[in-house]
Amino acid sequence: MRILQRALLFAWLLVLAGCATLQTDFEKPTVSVTSFRALPSDGMVPRFEIGLHVINPNRTALDIEGMTYSVALEGRRLLNGVANDLPVVPAYGEADIRVLTTADLLSGFRLLADLMRTQRDTVSYELNARLDLGRFLPYVDIVESGEVSLTGGR
Repeated sequence: MRILQRALLFAWLLVLAGCATLQTDFEKPTVSVTSFRALPSDGMVPRFEIGLHVINPNRTALDIEGMTYSVALEGRRLLNGVANDLPVVPAYGEADIRVLTTADLLSGFRLLADLMRTQRDTVSYELNARLDLGRFLPYVDIVESGEVSLTGGR
């Protein structure tokens, strides 16, 4: 019984020592949208490429295991996607990521009908993304929003 107690105490100390070595000064990376372009599509569903720029302010590289993302225009979620073939962002470094997404056709039709009913000079957008940095690091949630001009700068 005494050997079992000592073994459990030793195992508990190992777990505590392992937790103490985890990175506690982790800073959230900065992610910004750098490009957004339409791609040729085979069918009715439009495809897009979104360019993202990731800045890593941490002393260890970020091995991004996966990412989910969506883009909403005027509060309607239009674009959704996932990615898992992503580059490693070096410590104190930067990386560019390109992800592909497809449009939700019904939401697109509803947005188009709404835009035709009301005259607007701008359309609001919101990008939501979640980066999976691995087992021992937290998810990184990104929300970027703004407006896009419909008048071409007039």
